[in-house]
Amino acid sequence: MTATLEPEVGKSRRRKEDERLITGRTRWTDNITLPGMLHMAVLRSPFAHAKIVSIDTSAAKSAPGVVAVFTAKDLDPDSSIGMPCAWPITPDMKAPRRPVLAADQVNFAGEGVAVVVARSSAEAHDALEEIDVEYDELPVILDMEAAIADGAPLVHEDQGSNTSAVWKFDSAEAGTGGNVEEAIGSAEVVVKRRFRQQRLVPAFMEPRACVVDPTGTQITMWSATQIPHILRVMSALTLGIPEHKLRVIAPDVGGGFGGKIGVLPEEMMSLLVAQKLGKPVKWNESRSETMLAAHHGRDQIQDITISATRDGQVTGLKVELLANLGAYNGLVGTGVPILGAFMFNAIYKIPAYHFACTNVYTTTTLTDAYRGAGRPEATFAIERIMDELAVELGMDPLELREKNWIKHEEFPFTTVCGLTYDSGNYEAATAKAKQLFDYDGLRAEQEKRRASGDKVQLGIGISTFTEMCGLAPSRVLGSLDYGAGGWEHAAIRMLPTGKVEVITGASAHGQGHETAWSQIVADQLGVAFEDVEIIHGDTQSSHKGMDTYGSRSLVVGGIAIVKAAEKVVAKAKPIAAHLLECAEDDLEFANGKFTVKGTDSSTGIADIALAVFAAHNLPDGVEPSLDSDATFDPENFSYPHGTHLCAAEVDTETGRIKLRSYVCVDDVGVAVNPLIVEGQVHGGLAQGIAQALFEGTEHDESGTLTTGTFADYLLPSAADLPSFTTDRTETPSTTNPLGAKGVGEAGTIASTPAVVNAVIDAVRHFGVNDIEMPLTPMRVWHAMRHGTTDAGGPGRDEAGGGLGSIDASGGAQ
Repeated sequence: MTATLEPEVGKSRRRKEDERLITGRTRWTDNITLPGMLHMAVLRSPFAHAKIVSIDTSAAKSAPGVVAVFTAKDLDPDSSIGMPCAWPITPDMKAPRRPVLAADQVNFAGEGVAVVVARSSAEAHDALEEIDVEYDELPVILDMEAAIADGAPLVHEDQGSNTSAVWKFDSAEAGTGGNVEEAIGSAEVVVKRRFRQQRLVPAFMEPRACVVDPTGTQITMWSATQIPHILRVMSALTLGIPEHKLRVIAPDVGGGFGGKIGVLPEEMMSLLVAQKLGKPVKWNESRSETMLAAHHGRDQIQDITISATRDGQVTGLKVELLANLGAYNGLVGTGVPILGAFMFNAIYKIPAYHFACTNVYTTTTLTDAYRGAGRPEATFAIERIMDELAVELGMDPLELREKNWIKHEEFPFTTVCGLTYDSGNYEAATAKAKQLFDYDGLRAEQEKRRASGDKVQLGIGISTFTEMCGLAPSRVLGSLDYGAGGWEHAAIRMLPTGKVEVITGASAHGQGHETAWSQIVADQLGVAFEDVEIIHGDTQSSHKGMDTYGSRSLVVGGIAIVKAAEKVVAKAKPIAAHLLECAEDDLEFANGKFTVKGTDSSTGIADIALAVFAAHNLPDGVEPSLDSDATFDPENFSYPHGTHLCAAEVDTETGRIKLRSYVCVDDVGVAVNPLIVEGQVHGGLAQGIAQALFEGTEHDESGTLTTGTFADYLLPSAADLPSFTTDRTETPSTTNPLGAKGVGEAGTIASTPAVVNAVIDAVRHFGVNDIEMPLTPMRVWHAMRHGTTDAGGPGRDEAGGGLGSIDASGGAQ
């Protein structure tokens, strides 16, 4: 087959990869078994902060099945290995060395102190019990504000401070807006609030794992990672392995959400141990290890000040953040709040803006990217403060937003942060969402319930958002001192039979790349969808790439594929002209065929591929190959947007929350596969709603994680969530040839403030203007009886967080 007449882009195709993923007929990292393979287990500190006095491994070494036991002195005798941080956000940012294994001191509960290698995983874990470690406990530092107070104990004595870095942006200094202090000082209305972004666990379906085989001419590592290419580079730099001697493979990966974006100590341990023993080594973590030692997300204190005129025109916005890094700098965690810095202004025309973030060390697991990475935190703050401003002004919150948002005829629009939004139509998305939601009808019902004193009160929550995704223009990343670029690479191989192999540097972990990329190539080359094979996740077959995160796969990786396809067509054109005996200018290409203009004379791309394979009749000087590659570096971010509306019912006698309806209308530009878009939105909504109502880590006073299993750390199932009403508007992006915008993080970014705004709206007449997330029934009940809670409000334990689950109709479990 040489052509498909029906366009593929825009078609809701079921995913190619689902047959193997859903049925389990695939290969996860933990499925891999190699001849002579050994198993590695990590002994983790039970203390959040302590000196290591001694480690006795003698009993473990003689335990059944044990091959070796290693401490830091064995793996890193010179203490020269430090885990990488790719984002030094300021020249004076502190960078304490994060060791592969702790040698002298542990700085969070769960930090590795020793490794056992045995013939089976069970034997390795059993032997951990035989290792005797003597600790001398140090002061625990959990509270960010206390951590940076004068005289506070230090996480790292050699750093001299628990402040890692202070990063600021000011619109007056940047020349992108006015002076925020003047705007606030002269304002008719000023509203200040403190919001708390709780710490979250990415909670991916597949725990982290890696297998290292050092027995070939190359070292091969399989890892459940989002970033095989970055992992390869960073491993080579960290351990001194020649990069061309290291192959990294990411097989099918069971979710990531940013939680698999790191370069892990356990991956480095596996490489070191495998090389020392000369045998393949596997490490896979338990679920409780994931909760304890894999990186966490969010964890910010947000102090927000907004100023406005009495008629509702916003005049200034001031943001001051404390961001908890945990005990060390993650790979990109230092810069996560900086990504948010450019989104606090959201869809609004804010004339003056100031942002300051202080990154803080505490004796907790490090934080790093988690779905949305800074953008959800920013959207939460601005959408919450807009509701608070609307109350202060006595305005409908949607009316206030409309008064301040960028109108569709004003695009492209340069924001107070200096970003240029290329396209959008907030009016259209909001109008459609209001209609689907019955906004006016629900407002009327809310007034009736309020007037009658109904024990079940109704609240309406709003979130109108935009985000910057498609990370990222390399020059922008360079200006922010990020350690790499934001380009993506792709290659297309035309096979003699007309089939197509596509190699992409974007490494999938559930997004549907194999399906969407096939649709793009089918349209670009005029081949059948079924005739396209996507190759990814292996640094040997896909030798260049910047991997998958930040909703970049389609709008960066997909465009690289388009560019490679254009080169294939360009290489085929002179061959087609030669075969058809015409001038190149007389040819037009469509639906997989070159046709001589004004005639029926044509030849297909598959016919040309076969002719190139034979190479019997090619133009002089033309190489016998159609294969092409391309590297695409975006000139701008992409800016999806949407309006999310939530109706929540709150039982005022119990604090029970029922999500009655949820409507979202998103604009993600041109949708390559609407079915995949729908799935991404649904998954994102679940994660955002989970932050609002369910999820949150807790530590006791000794720094021990008390939410280390799914019995304690609450995740919603499908039965705990309402049915979603979703729809789309479409304003194509002007910065890429597909007109596409990102979608992977949209639902998570928008849904959290929509739900929280709805619950606050339902109980505001009880004197409540904030409740700390997650909004458990006990926290809601407490707030109604004692007024507003803030970041210092009742903790999960004292507030009875175990009542936080809701069933399909929102009922407490």
